[in-house]
Amino acid sequence: MSEQKRVLITVRTYPVPARRGIEVSCTAGITDDHRWIRLYPVPYRRMDVDKRFAKYQWIDVAVTKAKQDPRPESYTPDIDSIRIRNNVSSDNNWVARKEIVGPLTSHCLCCVKREAAERGYPTLGLFKPREITRLIISPDTPEWSPDELAKLRRYSMFEKAPKHELEKIPFTFEYKFRCDHSTCKGHKLSCTDWEMLESFRSWKRRYREAWETKFRERYESDMIRLNDTHFFVGNQLRYPNAWLIVGIFYPRYEIATTRRLI
Repeated sequence: MSEQKRVLITVRTYPVPARRGIEVSCTAGITDDHRWIRLYPVPYRRMDVDKRFAKYQWIDVAVTKAKQDPRPESYTPDIDSIRIRNNVSSDNNWVARKEIVGPLTSHCLCCVKREAAERGYPTLGLFKPREITRLIISPDTPEWSPDELAKLRRYSMFEKAPKHELEKIPFTFEYKFRCDHSTCKGHKLSCTDWEMLESFRSWKRRYREAWETKFRERYESDMIRLNDTHFFVGNQLRYPNAWLIVGIFYPRYEIATTRRLI
């Protein structure tokens, strides 16, 4: 049965080729009754302009529980039903956003993973790392594989293809960090945040060979020194013990402190 949800979008990852939806993003948020929700598939670039929500916008959407995804937070959205509502402002150092995400903040990634292993949920989470050590940038395959290209080009005669084919990002980005937990041995997670990868695309064109300096200033130096950085994380359907950083929550520090959102 379909049900209506009001969702604050907090996570959108860079699209990937997929059998369902041709190219899709991992999209997630928080419902108005303070629960995590994952919306999939969301073929963002193929959606009508009036359906293309931004992060930190409330949307109304009809959803059904995902049939092929047993994770409790996973729902299939009816894209045509999307109605975009108000934005949640970043004014006053993201205070309105903090009020919404704060109650769902976990102590650390170690705790999120332990709870998920024991209970099967949460499979989405938000936490503040005790220490971000570095951002690791590694070369990746520069082009889509033939199978991935076939997925991206699979349109019917009734569908309108995006103006530009989805660009392959030729690097992977991983954060190395430690949790605020006595037994934490450290973590290294890939980050697939849409905003980060779009920054790469933009700055590679603008700064050419010097893109990495600008990129590291924003996503390494600022995230370590200036921002009260928290990571949105989610596990993978096929590999539930494997987790990704799917979004970054990064208001500036109001004062020199390492306090949490809550």
